[in-house]
Amino acid sequence: MANERYLTIHFTDSSKLSVTFPKQTDMLYNIVSRVEKALDADKLAAEIGGELFVIPMNNIKYMQVYPAPEKLPETVIRGGALISDY
Repeated sequence: MANERYLTIHFTDSSKLSVTFPKQTDMLYNIVSRVEKALDADKLAAEIGGELFVIPMNNIKYMQVYPAPEKLPETVIRGGALISDY
């Protein structure tokens, strides 16, 4: 489905939580603004299945979002690729 987004949160204790959610906005300015706010936040909040999840950012090692938003803040590196050995 074109409007579905996927998020995997990798926690500092090596556990992970994967969720799917609908596209939140089509307005490019709002996408950049939301990403910037998320990067500055000390908590991640998400409504999942009718429940509110509030996760302290200091418990998160990293997050994967697929697909990446079309528009991102200038400081985000674009076009990268994962490599197994360097």
